[in-house]
Amino acid sequence: MILNTDNFSMGNYFQILLLVITATVLIWFGYTLFSGMMVPVSVYRMGKKRRFPKPRDESYPGAPRTCPVCSAKLGEGELVKTLAFPSLNGGKDRMMHIKGCLFCLCGERERLCPVCGHALEEDEILICRLFERPYTFRKRPHVHVLGCSQCRGI
Repeated sequence: MILNTDNFSMGNYFQILLLVITATVLIWFGYTLFSGMMVPVSVYRMGKKRRFPKPRDESYPGAPRTCPVCSAKLGEGELVKTLAFPSLNGGKDRMMHIKGCLFCLCGERERLCPVCGHALEEDEILICRLFERPYTFRKRPHVHVLGCSQCRGI
């Protein structure tokens, strides 16, 4: 079919331009709707409840900034002594050993395994799995305690 340009008027060009603009807007809207980029991540988190109950005076296992060995509430700059190994399968998870924080390594607090409740000695460790989270959600890595060197049989 040969296109005859003599039959086209200015109205036809305007209709084609309007259809191209409408198609571009619809494609952009569909892309943002299905990729989840239209609503920021912070809006999704506003309606969610807190994951942990609000601590009163003492800390509890699993709370943020808490030592998993002695459940001591860690202050600003206080860290837990850990050793993370590289991933063997190339995934986002890897093995990790937790020795403890300053309080339980110095002997101020009792060191307990959160899985079996066994009292840990100085040379015993917790065996954990460390899950790396994507940076886009700005979350710290998740640590899942599997047990101590006694209950894991190491």
